[in-house]
Amino acid sequence: MAKIGFDNDKYLSMQSQKILERIASFGDKLYLEFGGKLFDDYHAARVLPGFAPDSKIRMLEQLRDSAEIIIAIHAGDIEHNKVRNDLDIAYDREVLRLIDAFRKKDLLVSGVVITRYHSQPAVDAFAEKLERLGVRVYLHYPIDGYPQNPSLILSPEGFGKNQFVETTRPLAVVTAPGPGSGKLAVCLSQVYQEYTRGVRAGYAKFETFPIWNLPVSHPVNLAYEAATTDLNDVNMIDPFHLEAYGKTTTNYNRDVESFPVLNAMFEHIYGKSPYHSPTDMGVNMAGFCITDDEAVKAAAKGEIIRRYYQAACAFKRGIIDREQIDKAEFIMSRAGVTVNDRPVVAAALARDKETKGAAMAIELEDGTIVTGKNGTMMGAAAGALMNAMKAVAGIQPDIDLIAPIVLQPIRELKLNHFGSENPRLHSDELLYALSICATTNPTADRAMKALGKLKGLEAHSTVMLSRVDLEVYRRLGINLTCEPQRKTNRLFDKN
Repeated sequence: MAKIGFDNDKYLSMQSQKILERIASFGDKLYLEFGGKLFDDYHAARVLPGFAPDSKIRMLEQLRDSAEIIIAIHAGDIEHNKVRNDLDIAYDREVLRLIDAFRKKDLLVSGVVITRYHSQPAVDAFAEKLERLGVRVYLHYPIDGYPQNPSLILSPEGFGKNQFVETTRPLAVVTAPGPGSGKLAVCLSQVYQEYTRGVRAGYAKFETFPIWNLPVSHPVNLAYEAATTDLNDVNMIDPFHLEAYGKTTTNYNRDVESFPVLNAMFEHIYGKSPYHSPTDMGVNMAGFCITDDEAVKAAAKGEIIRRYYQAACAFKRGIIDREQIDKAEFIMSRAGVTVNDRPVVAAALARDKETKGAAMAIELEDGTIVTGKNGTMMGAAAGALMNAMKAVAGIQPDIDLIAPIVLQPIRELKLNHFGSENPRLHSDELLYALSICATTNPTADRAMKALGKLKGLEAHSTVMLSRVDLEVYRRLGINLTCEPQRKTNRLFDKN
């Protein structure tokens, strides 16, 4: 488990104060672009050990009475069924999940903006679905030459053509199910249209990565590049900040490209822009809360390797093209790491070679590695999980926690009634069986109580796992990677 290298309490305090200061610096309203994930920011938690995945939403809750939420989603992501990889959920469904999550926190959702809309049937169907569910939908349209054509953008034929989101509170937070959704354009469109309505509105950006006061090549910033290979994001020195202040800061290409639009818009509205650089737009204090730089470097390098494996498996499944793997490999070389720097990789491959079958390795908090292999009753993922629970609970590895007489009926149910071709138990089936045994078996109960201690551990599989095993490991918080190898020759695996 990664050594703590980030002070989350300090971060919450500094970040909240910075946002309040930025709100106060503008007049009637502030549009605050929230980059990254408001909920479940596990990428930040992995590369900044000590960062709480719900930090952003906790800050927003403090501003509940003065804030409302606008969710942006790119029409193309709906049309092409883009998936949020960490949750394995399509962006359109993620919008619904976000709305439910915000409402559970008593946060007002003003509506959903569909960006770069051009009459796609799948998008129309989604918009109609939202409207039937009582969610307001607003359409924003492509603008020729965006963002290099300010005169068109800041006109009735540009931002003026977009449907205006009616808001009632001084802080409007614009978020999205994932990157590339058009949050910045939504904010700028709203600011422009507020101006045409006589309202003085401002813009600021809250995005954790890249961290502006860390070097471009710092592993934490490289890990951001590794996580966004599909967007072609590239970390770079902010040239506007360097020119204005003579100081080197880190930003990324999309913000640098968009800055002239923002600058021109503020000059058009107010006569003078409040910002001299893309870095000025941000309110990110994460860099000030790193307490152990070596710890976050190590954690970020581990994430870079994990992102490479994620890309390799996605390529094997036909989801991405070769270019993204090449980018992931290049980022690994820039960070000075290889897959051999991930201890569970060698352990899993050695177990695979020994048993001549699929294998899994899990690294415990003390550095001990336990493994699992395909057996008669359970698959490698389930076996490794069982062995890890035993090790954490201090149970001898040769003790059977589940009697074969309990497992056999589950196998028969799968094969004879559910039509499965896989006789081995998946991870979820193992845990259900173990939880039942725990009611009468004290040793099984000890193992179940140790389950929570697996969060944050590292694991590697020598084959790509089934969807159900992937989901179990994700829910348990285990950082899993897989070799880009199929476990069978079948093109479709229904198990």
